[in-house]
Amino acid sequence: MVNRVALVTGGGRGIGRVIALGLAREGCHVAVGARTRGQVEETAALARDLGVRALAVDLDVTDGATLTPAVSEVIASLGPVDVLVNNAGIAESAPFNRTDPGLWDRHLRVNVTGPYLLTREVLPGMLERRWGRVINIASLAGLYGAPYVTAYTTSKHALVGFTRALAAEVSGKGVTVNAVCPGYVATDMVWNGARTIAARTGRSFEEAVEAMARINPGGRLVEPEEVAAAAVELVRNETINGETVVLDGSSPAPPRRHA
Repeated sequence: MVNRVALVTGGGRGIGRVIALGLAREGCHVAVGARTRGQVEETAALARDLGVRALAVDLDVTDGATLTPAVSEVIASLGPVDVLVNNAGIAESAPFNRTDPGLWDRHLRVNVTGPYLLTREVLPGMLERRWGRVINIASLAGLYGAPYVTAYTTSKHALVGFTRALAAEVSGKGVTVNAVCPGYVATDMVWNGARTIAARTGRSFEEAVEAMARINPGGRLVEPEEVAAAAVELVRNETINGETVVLDGSSPAPPRRHA
């Protein structure tokens, strides 16, 4: 993995930041893309502290016109993209009868079309060099149904389907395509969801977090470091292709690593 170049979307915070730093610790040079310039600059600085080259990239996965220049910037600064981590995503909840077309379209644009567009940008080079890794951060919701998140669940099912179909297409060509499917992860997405639940139900924030943790089969929140470890293993392992790596809190939680 040393000197490979990785592009991580949604890398300014949460899972994306931890994945970017996990890859940096393994010797990958990392480009961190998101709309939040200050946050990706901070992640890139933390990666440089680990001894690799890093680049903060202004990136909106819903704006196809900006993706080619963004990837060109990464190639010019760090080199061809060997590892693409499609992590940027959104999750909004609503009963189906209040799931309006705008909410529906947002989930498909960010969670499905964004990974499709970025993968199209970098896959030809991977195939030409006969080495590449595409890692899609999906969700347990990409494998099972859940109430009040129809748009999110649909988008993550689509991302898993995209993963499996593309993996079959590139099989034997030096490129692997896999998905990581975590349950609720201890990040801002859960904290924000817990605040919404608390406001709507009268529960305390702590009670709302605990309720979300209990939804995971393991009864606890998944740690971001677990998602990063899965991503690192998928980069390292050349035989895993077309798989959905399930992280549901069933195994003991790892110790937290602070940046």
